[in-house]
Amino acid sequence: MSYEVEYQQKLKTADEAVKVVKSGDWVDYAWCVGTPKALDQALAKRSEELTDVKIHGGILTSRPAIFDVPNVAEHFTWNSWHMSGIERKAINEGFAFYAPIRYSELPSYYRNCIQQTDVAMLQVAPMDEHGWFNFGPNGTHLKAVCETAKVVIVEVNKNMPVCFGGFDNYIHIDDVDMIVEGDNPEIDEMGGPTTASEVDLAVANLVVPEIPNGACLQLGIGSMPSAIGKMIAESDLKDLGVHTEMYVDAFVDMAKAGRISGACKPFDKGRQTYAFAAGTKKLYEYLDHNPECMAVPVSYANDIARVSQIDNFISINGAVDIDLYGQVSSESSGTRHISGAGGQQDFVMGAYLAKGGKSFICCSSSYMDKKTGQLKSRIRPTMAEGTVITATRTNLHWLVTEYGKVNVKGLSTWERAEALIGIAHPQFREELIAEAEKMHIWRRSNKK
Repeated sequence: MSYEVEYQQKLKTADEAVKVVKSGDWVDYAWCVGTPKALDQALAKRSEELTDVKIHGGILTSRPAIFDVPNVAEHFTWNSWHMSGIERKAINEGFAFYAPIRYSELPSYYRNCIQQTDVAMLQVAPMDEHGWFNFGPNGTHLKAVCETAKVVIVEVNKNMPVCFGGFDNYIHIDDVDMIVEGDNPEIDEMGGPTTASEVDLAVANLVVPEIPNGACLQLGIGSMPSAIGKMIAESDLKDLGVHTEMYVDAFVDMAKAGRISGACKPFDKGRQTYAFAAGTKKLYEYLDHNPECMAVPVSYANDIARVSQIDNFISINGAVDIDLYGQVSSESSGTRHISGAGGQQDFVMGAYLAKGGKSFICCSSSYMDKKTGQLKSRIRPTMAEGTVITATRTNLHWLVTEYGKVNVKGLSTWERAEALIGIAHPQFREELIAEAEKMHIWRRSNKK
């Protein structure tokens, strides 16, 4: 049978395809820009027929239709591997929950731990002449999802970029149960152009001089990493490499400026390696059929042992709060959920262990509390009760705010307290010193 004949035999409308979902099922909605659209709308239309459908997904870039059905919590429960702002709001609405993970292990969770995935739904690029559907910029864990699901439904989108990779970034038509042709919407954009703040630029000016020629980079999303990426693109750095969890627009800017060659990488030489990507249309156009860019499973991209083999590995991530012991939270402030662990722990450790490696946690020294209108410090004596720790105090390497940068590797508690208070907002330093004295991590000889 030809692939085209098989394709036509498996072709269904979205309404027909979602009939396979039953009450009590576990359904997988893929990840980030691979989240289904037409299938989601069709499933939402069936909401009154269904109860207790539990869904896995993560990093939503637009609000799914199932979130807006009447009495949504009776019909659907969202379980996120990593939270976006859309999912944070859904937590407050009472039908969404976070699944704490080590992101590097997510493929193995599906293969070894998750007991049930009844239906997998995901957006893919059109089938090629060999019968393969590409996952687009979502190498992450989708192959494992498809391997373990009882039913696999692909939603073809002609706008999905075809992203080359090493392995596990395609599914063959023989392994697909149903095919849906959607309305080919534009791929959701995320983290579009932003104007760097004075704080972003101050942090970037502190971090970029620490990056040597030939370094290999991992960046997160946000205005601060974007500012760092823009500054790198405008620098005279050369022969940089990319080995990252998330591929963002800043890498495109660096590559087009001639800063990236990957020539110094010990493996995947000359290629930009990533687990998933999300950004502007510029990014999707750059990734499409680009052999320099390599989409891989997150178990490969985020593997600590692999990352630690890359000399001069530079990891740049953000934080919500840091305490005087050097504990980092990037997930919550108290019990208020904000994000997820993602791969921060993996890359912090990988860079920490690499020869010449540097792990940077970057954040503003303070923030304005929207409820009270008061300025508050991100560097705290201790974490607020209920705060989730993302990177432990034993893993913190460099911390950077607009007031400076400190390397806490090897520092005792009183040395850390002095160093961290030294880059806190000046308004809070005396208060932090007083608290450090109460906690017995301050010496009389410390500088004030």
